[in-house]
Amino acid sequence: MVELDQFKYTLSTYDETLKEVKDSLDLENKERRITELDKSMEEPGFWDDPGRSTKTVREAKNLKDTVDGYKHLEQQYEDIQVMIEMGYEENDPAMIPEIQEMLDEFVKELEELRTKTLLSGEYDGCNAILKLNAGAGGTEAMDWCSMLYRMYQRWADKKGFTTEVLDFLDGDEAGLKSITLQVNGENAYGYLKSEKGVHRLVRISPFNAAGKRQTSFVSCDVMPDIEEDLDVEINPDDLRIDTYRSSGAGGQHINKTSSAIRITHLPTGIVVQCQNERSQFQNKDKAMQMLKAKLYLLKQQENAEKLSDIRGDVKDINFGNQIRSYVMQPYTLVKDHRTNAENGNVNAVMDGDIDLFISAYLKWISLKNQKTEEA
Repeated sequence: MVELDQFKYTLSTYDETLKEVKDSLDLENKERRITELDKSMEEPGFWDDPGRSTKTVREAKNLKDTVDGYKHLEQQYEDIQVMIEMGYEENDPAMIPEIQEMLDEFVKELEELRTKTLLSGEYDGCNAILKLNAGAGGTEAMDWCSMLYRMYQRWADKKGFTTEVLDFLDGDEAGLKSITLQVNGENAYGYLKSEKGVHRLVRISPFNAAGKRQTSFVSCDVMPDIEEDLDVEINPDDLRIDTYRSSGAGGQHINKTSSAIRITHLPTGIVVQCQNERSQFQNKDKAMQMLKAKLYLLKQQENAEKLSDIRGDVKDINFGNQIRSYVMQPYTLVKDHRTNAENGNVNAVMDGDIDLFISAYLKWISLKNQKTEEA
């Protein structure tokens, strides 16, 4: 059957990719490290130090998931080969849909694992803190901010990640002026660092009585949630600490106390905010942790361009600065201007289907870094 010939050819085109992924994963060293970690977990007193034991267990689980993920891919590859051969022998057209489904699943999982091999940054494995700020566009931009928040929430849910809102400010009429979201999960920062920049929306605005097309902008800043105690010296005189009332639900406590914290680091202009925790002290601790992480990352940068990038500074949240455009009228298209990756199904993207753009960005930045090293 022609379909079986096509399946056989399609599967063969992934031979080299499967080999590249295996080489990139360095499975031999990962399995050696798993053995070391398993032995350490059997040592007396291992569980006496909760911080160390939690970190070890998490590392072991992540390594095992990666190794098992590749072995599962190899098994899928062999199973598809067997199914194709059975198809030739039995000449049964009813097998075609099943083989197609197996092939689609294999390609999807291979691409996911391939993307994971590109996450080699120092903090890629960390949780992520993502902040959205409405820019040019008034009420429309605030609505766009809430739409993007929903998109990232949906994406995180699909990944099995958990999220918590650290700070937010409602829009005047609709939507959000700003929101800070923590995304917890393996490699959350490694994936979401691709989203840093200005996102542009083009649509017929529901807030425009004339029914005209309108363009609005939202900036997205992403930083890793670095959990360890960072060696960062902060002069108290360099800080301005403001308290304000939390915006969210929480009963009388929230409404009557100024428990939310805003910390401004005067020398750099970095501003961090937290209103998620119940007490002012907890909010201050979380905000200081975020500030230390940002300052630590800034310290690691070698030039002004990287410094600006890690701070997530966007001087003008408007035309000409966007990393990605989401067009809803007169046609539908989401396009990333860095990688040229695009998807015509805007509704799917807004429902959290952004892995195409994340994967394209990671490949693009990896190639860019490779060229820089060779130059």
